[in-house]
Amino acid sequence: METFSVGDLKANNEYSSDLMIDNKFLVCPANCPLAQDTIKALLMWNFKSVTSEGKLVQKPLTPTVTDETKKAIAEKTEEVIVIADDKPIEPEVQGESTEIDGDIKEALEKAEQKKNQMTNDSGHMELVQEVYDAFLKYINKVYTFYATHKEFKKAEIFGTVGAMCDFIKEHRRYILRISPDETLFNKNFIVFHSLRSMVIALSIAMQLKMDQPKIVELGVATMLHEIGMLKISPQLYINNKPLTVAEKNQILTHPLLSYNILQEYSFSQPILLGVLDHHERENGSGYPRHRRGGEISFYARIIAVACSFEAITAPRKFRQARSSYDAMIEMMKNEKKLYDDTILKALLFSLSLYPIGAYVYLSNGQVAQVVDVSPTNPTNPIVQLLTEKDARGNPKQIQTDGNGNKIVRVLDKAESDDIITALKKKSPQQAQVQTQAPVQNQAQVQTEPPSQPQS
Repeated sequence: METFSVGDLKANNEYSSDLMIDNKFLVCPANCPLAQDTIKALLMWNFKSVTSEGKLVQKPLTPTVTDETKKAIAEKTEEVIVIADDKPIEPEVQGESTEIDGDIKEALEKAEQKKNQMTNDSGHMELVQEVYDAFLKYINKVYTFYATHKEFKKAEIFGTVGAMCDFIKEHRRYILRISPDETLFNKNFIVFHSLRSMVIALSIAMQLKMDQPKIVELGVATMLHEIGMLKISPQLYINNKPLTVAEKNQILTHPLLSYNILQEYSFSQPILLGVLDHHERENGSGYPRHRRGGEISFYARIIAVACSFEAITAPRKFRQARSSYDAMIEMMKNEKKLYDDTILKALLFSLSLYPIGAYVYLSNGQVAQVVDVSPTNPTNPIVQLLTEKDARGNPKQIQTDGNGNKIVRVLDKAESDDIITALKKKSPQQAQVQTQAPVQNQAQVQTEPPSQPQS
């Protein structure tokens, strides 16, 4: 049993076991930051010492991206990397968890069995869509389980997110082509937003060459970053009516609510800060703490970029979705210096200037869909022609360039819809590939927000 002088306690210190008074009264749970108000209360009541069966946890600082790092990355055109600090963050779960949600495990096993049988692009897209739908259902289950039981199955969450990371690595060029069903998205946008943001955040993390445990930890933070919304009336975020100042202020509390929820269940500090800071902005205009630049946690800087890109491209009750190209241009401009330049460049190299899934018009008169990123030039992605087949009967894929295969422009929504309609009439199977994989199985996902716990 260790004894700690109250006078030596510091805010945000963490201990590996519960901090107690007289072995009876809990002062601070294990692995949770000690609050300054708690220290003040101990001093006010003249307590001299507290005890714990554990020790003070030495927490490394969250890594920052220096100007020198940004400059080094800017000079690289072939890849994007992050130069880690001398004291990298310690992931919550070392190694790989073997505990995976049963439905996800079954979906992955089926996909693995089918993978070698896939001889065309449409079949591969169907396979990825099935697993994507399973992950949607899983996230819905996690949020609903917390809302109804006030619990998280942490080992399962980490194991399942780890499986998601592996799946994205193998099928990134397909999963990024999936577009949300507008009707279902609006009815349960928290779940859809969480998964879409997680896919983008993990793609960025892989481009940044982050270690696997950190990628998984980032994935958990992104999946749960909106959990605090469950403590806010759904009427504030699912309708299209203008919000009052008081209602807007309620929405602005959700990062802190998410932080408090996850802190209660002893999620790691990097996850907590990623959730707390995901609406902070580089210029200090964000919330809830108005942090700037390197003051913002590293995970949060990635989540901020992923969530913002997702929000621009997703449908909402009060506005239509904008194209992924428009979103990329807006993010790259970074006019108000809202986002970390290194993270933005990783986004660009992950999705390309003409993001995966976008329809484009080529200088040779052909219409194509972007299906992959060029590893050396994000302005010239790989596209899939809509009217030509390769030797195996699949849509022909070519590398765009600055000459005969140059992208002239991105098709607007109306033009894209016309193409999708024409493709459906021509070949329903082909249309499923070319329409950015419309959601077919997601009707089984809960279409109303999870039950709301009492605030």
